[in-house]
This record gives sequence, C-alpha cells and structure tokens, in this order.
Amino acid sequence: MRNKVRIEASGGINHSNVAHYARSGVDRISIGRLTSSVSGLDLSLEVS
Repeated sequence: MRNKVRIEASGGINHSNVAHYARSGVDRISIGRLTSSVSGLDLSLEVS
C-alpha cells in the first residue's frame, strides 16, 4: 500500500531544517515561504 501513497511534509519547514525532513523518508516537501513571502503585483487590463 505504501507504494501507492505519497507523503508530503509541510508547515514550518525552512532552509535550516529541510534536510531533517528530507531524511525522514517523506516523498515531497512543501515550503510555503517560497510563495507567501513574495510581494503582490496589482495589474489591470482594459479592453475598449
């Protein structure tokens, strides 16, 4: 069954502890800070 299930680690993971999670045997690691720390850009498109 384990070969059909993928395990992801996420939450509180950063560059200083990602190796610890990688060694735990998870299949995927999600680091939300990569996207949550990006500044937004407000764009508008008008078509006339």
